[in-house]
Amino acid sequence: MKEYVIIGSLLILTIFVSGCITGGASADIDGKSVKIPLSELSDQAKFYTLDDNGVEINYFVVLGSDGEPRTAFDGCDVCGGSKGYRQDGTDIVCNNCGKVFRIDGLGTKNRGTGCWPSYLPHTIEDNQLVIQISDIQKGRAQFA
Repeated sequence: MKEYVIIGSLLILTIFVSGCITGGASADIDGKSVKIPLSELSDQAKFYTLDDNGVEINYFVVLGSDGEPRTAFDGCDVCGGSKGYRQDGTDIVCNNCGKVFRIDGLGTKNRGTGCWPSYLPHTIEDNQLVIQISDIQKGRAQFA
């Protein structure tokens, strides 16, 4: 009987978590991470949302000129997450303050003070970009 309860609970959790990601491209969720096939990434930013108990946490993924993925929150350490960023060619532009960032420079922690697309770590596994849901949830305060 315990096995049925555990299996049923995992199925419900999988269905619940799977419905929490939005954003144009497909993302598979295993309950602990978001997995996006590398073949779906390009030099055009793709924006995603994770609904964390009613708080929509926004982030994006884009390939740099070296073909490496860059991930960042669609919100800033200073400007917050209410306005986010947009892409302009090989740059990402803050919709709040207008500051411009080279895509190739994204994917690092803020090295100064001021507007910066907040750091969101990722790994590459089996031709997929993997972002831990716990890492996405760390950006919740920007979007609450």
